[in-house]
Amino acid sequence: MEIKPKHGIGSLLFGMKEADVIAIYGKPDKEFRDDDKNIIYVYNNKKCRLTFYEDEDFRLGYIISTNPDLDLFGENIIGRTIDQVKQALASHGLTKWEQEDFDLAENHFDETNWLILQAEFGEVTKVEIGAIINDKDEFDWKFPAGKK
Repeated sequence: MEIKPKHGIGSLLFGMKEADVIAIYGKPDKEFRDDDKNIIYVYNNKKCRLTFYEDEDFRLGYIISTNPDLDLFGENIIGRTIDQVKQALASHGLTKWEQEDFDLAENHFDETNWLILQAEFGEVTKVEIGAIINDKDEFDWKFPAGKK
């Protein structure tokens, strides 16, 4: 599953509606609403969680995945050391990382691409990627509205 910074993961593009995602992945294994009334889809076989933002007409705006097949610029991500991954990504311009520690987990955040690499025991275990907000303070949706 290819991580496409600012766009999504694999065939999932930021801005898709629930029906667009179901057409690709089928019905989710689990569906619920979070505290902000966003709709969350969970796909066990893809090892991913998708968030459709309530205040954006339920467009796909955030993806969390632990899929071992995730890659970014051809580099496998999950299971490699955070240092190896950062070094590999540096040649693609991803060099500005903010680090935040939570007990055992470390979040390494690249704001330009709204990308979080979460590491435990020094290895990347989870990737989070979100839609980008443009200069007009609006989401930069990659999937056109009304597209089927």
